Amino acid sequence: MTIKEVKELLKQDNIDQEELAELEKDSRAGVQKLLISYHKRQKKLAEAKEAFEARFSYEKKFWAKGQRVAGVDEVGRGPLAGPVVTAAVIIDDSFDLIEVNDSKKLTPKRRLELYPEILSKAVSVAVGVKNAQVIDQVNIYEADRLAMAAAVNHLNIKPDALLVDAMNVPVDLPQIELIKGDAKSNSIAAASIVAKVFRDKLMDDYAKIYPQYDFPNNAGYGTAKHLAALEKYGPTSIHRKSFEPVKKFFE
Repeated sequence: MTIKEVKELLKQDNIDQEELAELEKDSRAGVQKLLISYHKRQKKLAEAKEAFEARFSYEKKFWAKGQRVAGVDEVGRGPLAGPVVTAAVIIDDSFDLIEVNDSKKLTPKRRLELYPEILSKAVSVAVGVKNAQVIDQVNIYEADRLAMAAAVNHLNIKPDALLVDAMNVPVDLPQIELIKGDAKSNSIAAASIVAKVFRDKLMDDYAKIYPQYDFPNNAGYGTAKHLAALEKYGPTSIHRKSFEPVKKFFE
């Protein structure tokens, strides 16, 4: 087998153990280098799978009782413009997207790739959105809670309980509030990705109406370019009047 053929073989994750044992005997430096890379990749994959299984610990307690549990998360509490977006996701024990994790740990490209896969493999997915006007009326914390309630109520299957990332949702369901829940629960992690991708797409659409604010690159957060545009052009209808420095334009 040539070095090139060995390289192609070792790209696979389910290599026959006898074939692997034969390669271990191969004295060529190129083969041994490829084997080192292969074993490192396999170790990393095993660790990822182990961490993924560990993130089912809360869900399994409900599944053992024959219950469905929804993970709930949000994105967009800090920006100066745009809505707060939440997602509620119900998964079951067939969910196998091991790369699903806290959305902040994933690249935008990977989030986009995982988004349709989550929609396809989840039992139910729903989104809740509260715009700048609601945020200004009730404050960002309450708007966030209302958006979470909307997401839960829009699920086409009613869950028996919720796993929520450090919040309490105003719905009549048992809830477990988890600090940094998107790193502890696959349901919450899936919700964090859905909410993030959904909101980013909304901000991209708003950018077509308000191109000067650079929303595709800042998602409404107060970057230098966004603040400079705010000073030059003033706030738009999607800016949060109750947030500084937007607030000063209305005083």
